[in-house]
Amino acid sequence: MQRACSQIDRGCSLAEVLVGLAIVGLLAGLACGGGAEAVARQRLEASARSLGQGVEAARREAMRRGQPCGLSLGQRGWQPPDGGTLPSCVASQQLLQDGSPGAGDPAALELIHNLPAVVRVSSTGLVLDGGTAVLGMRGTELRRCWVMALPLGIVRVGRYLGSPSQGLSSSQCVVDGSL
Repeated sequence: MQRACSQIDRGCSLAEVLVGLAIVGLLAGLACGGGAEAVARQRLEASARSLGQGVEAARREAMRRGQPCGLSLGQRGWQPPDGGTLPSCVASQQLLQDGSPGAGDPAALELIHNLPAVVRVSSTGLVLDGGTAVLGMRGTELRRCWVMALPLGIVRVGRYLGSPSQGLSSSQCVVDGSL
């Protein structure tokens, strides 16, 4: 019985500790690399959802007021239109990325779109302008496309297969089963 106790009290050798630390370090490195990609994808998905939520909020506001209104899509999100005759559908800028700590810098979001300068919403909530927006996030190769089709302003979100630098095309926005 004494012999078993002395082996327990002995602890681990330096070689065993180093091997254990190497394994823990390797696993942590693998987790961090995949974790950064997952976080970037989550932020991208949240930004794509925010596009649709901004349009829905504008529709509700136009119907609530009983008059048409407009909104503009800037690099950071939906915002009141600059000038023009239409009142704004949004009171303040609705960010595509939240401003919470650790949300990343706004430059991490890449947004390209062909929407008009002012997206008009009728008093009955119909969106009168359409277009395509492509969102990307630093840290992931995934590109999300957001297409607003006329005449009803139906929105579809998918995976963008083209290169935004070659121009935007809703035909390059394909349904993604992961959504």
